Amino acid sequence: MRLSIVIPCFNEAEVLNLFMEKTSAAVKTIKEKYDTDTEYIFVNDGSKDATLEILKGFHEKDPSVHYISFSRNFGKEAALLAGLKASDSEFTAIMDADLQDPPELLIDMIDVLIHDRADCAAARRMNRDGEPVIRSFFARRFYALINRSKDPDLAEGVRDFRMMNRSVLDAVLSISEYNRFSKGIFAWVGFRTEWIPYEHTERAAGRTKWSFSQLAHYGIDGIIGYTVKPLEIAAWIGVFFFMLSMAGIIFIIVRKLLFGDPVAGWPSLVCIMLFCSGIQLFCTGIIGEYLAKTYLEVKNRPVYIIQESDRVLRKL
Repeated sequence: MRLSIVIPCFNEAEVLNLFMEKTSAAVKTIKEKYDTDTEYIFVNDGSKDATLEILKGFHEKDPSVHYISFSRNFGKEAALLAGLKASDSEFTAIMDADLQDPPELLIDMIDVLIHDRADCAAARRMNRDGEPVIRSFFARRFYALINRSKDPDLAEGVRDFRMMNRSVLDAVLSISEYNRFSKGIFAWVGFRTEWIPYEHTERAAGRTKWSFSQLAHYGIDGIIGYTVKPLEIAAWIGVFFFMLSMAGIIFIIVRKLLFGDPVAGWPSLVCIMLFCSGIQLFCTGIIGEYLAKTYLEVKNRPVYIIQESDRVLRKL
């Protein structure tokens, strides 16, 4: 039995040694308990620090540590895809290198899969302690909006940190879209999933690579990539303002016929026109986002480009 652990990395030189120390302890427990061979698949996503050199050092000391290095930064979703494609094991896990994903949960996850309680074991953060209030607010609004779609719900607090069997991995890899949103993909493919709750932990070292603007952009990409609900919202906004304008026209006509009041109030009219124009631009922007994603899909560019790797990767 074999386990592959996929770890995307972007400028994680400060934490990699500690990550290996902590994770190796959990892997040792798994091997003793289930006699499981484990490999690490690190994906260097165009790091500018010494991440790649450290990964090469890991590989020289331990052949079970593998690395894939991109030609530039393609993003975490691309790194996850490359790592999943490189796995040929019965079980595959995904986790971050910053130790916000507790390595000891790997033991609970493989226990779920080996005893066939589920096809996928996934970590779910139960609190947002220590997170900025604004970020927490928008994170909750993100899940509330995306779960209004007809697609499978995303559990709030769900992480990329998970372990899956071969069936789930093959299903995920069968989805060949360019604009990927892994949390949505895992929810969409289905299969039995057991959630493992845990408390939020801070990074072990280094600084977060996600600014508020980057998280906002990632959230928009996730919504656009997972559901067409924003298009439906835009359509209903159009219907609402059409009905509102018809009611206003009828009111003006009736008032003129009954009371002979002149049509006045051009300042308020200008404000209304600007407001309606803003709504139109907002709805046009939603359509534009979907068109942009479609444009990127039909260009059929590769999701990532590998500059170097210690192993020959299988092609899908």
